[in-house]
Amino acid sequence: MVSDVILESELTCPHCGHTHRETMPTDACQFFYECGHCKALLRPKPGDCCVFCSFGSVPCPPIQQQCGCCHKKS
Repeated sequence: MVSDVILESELTCPHCGHTHRETMPTDACQFFYECGHCKALLRPKPGDCCVFCSFGSVPCPPIQQQCGCCHKKS
């Protein structure tokens, strides 16, 4: 159910450790995120669909709903 999906995740920069709470998109994967502290450009780790799955406290909504990645079509 959509009501069970958490839409906020705390991203942690692997370069400087800075954390920031962000609202996740529900209709697309977010491939890039610029750290607000050190300005590093974060990209998903290999095998992850988005920066939230790689660096967030909560995986993206499609993964939470077990729908798979939103950019991989079956």
